[in-house]
Amino acid sequence: MPRTNGKRKDMQAGLLIVAAAFLTSILSGIFGMAGGLLFMGVLAWMLPATTALALHGVIQFASNVWRATWHRAHVAWPVLAWFGIGAAAAIGFFSLLVLTPTKFYVFLGLGLLPILVWLPERWLALDATNRWHAIGGGFVSTGLALVSGVSGPVTDLLFIHSKLNRHQVVATKAVMQAIGHASKIFVYGALLLGAQARDIVPLSVTVIAVLASMAGIMVGAAILDRISEAHFRASRRWLVTIIGATFLVQAIRIAAG
Repeated sequence: MPRTNGKRKDMQAGLLIVAAAFLTSILSGIFGMAGGLLFMGVLAWMLPATTALALHGVIQFASNVWRATWHRAHVAWPVLAWFGIGAAAAIGFFSLLVLTPTKFYVFLGLGLLPILVWLPERWLALDATNRWHAIGGGFVSTGLALVSGVSGPVTDLLFIHSKLNRHQVVATKAVMQAIGHASKIFVYGALLLGAQARDIVPLSVTVIAVLASMAGIMVGAAILDRISEAHFRASRRWLVTIIGATFLVQAIRIAAG
């Protein structure tokens, strides 16, 4: 009986991961953010922090590559060239450090990052088309991805003063996010090959979750075509704030024991 209960719990956990991958990818497909933030929180709640970071990296990398492919005609490639230089520097720097993320620091990062979307625009007059802004954004956002799992609100700051439209923002951010998730695979990916991680998250669950995230992106893309530019920009800020506040409460609960 205990073995049967264990298998049932494993199946329920797998179904939850797949469902979360699908539903949060719809959010990412619509807004270019928030989905990854929410999905990382779900995984950090269910799994050990480093395993959650590794799995999130694999699934979200595939999801963002698919989103970029879906919107490939709108990707601002010159922006990404400079962003990639900063990201490569961050990967090189953080790979030299011994990182041991915990659930507290992951939830704290997830909770605090959305504060960035409320900073007055005059404080950070960033523009993704400025090469130095793109390089700095690539370094900072990739570094944060390695510590907290996500960096969407940071990369979002790069588009505050850019003249890119909503399709260009979603497409270009998808590639930026894919770079950040690739960095997590590079640093933590080997953990998923261990016997303990395979017991927690079977390969079949990972594959199905990847496919579910791709399906979610297509649904989100269809919705994106139906919303207005004004609604797109107004909704994103409140969405990530509500999600962030929830995770900040979780971090406080963990700290309180």
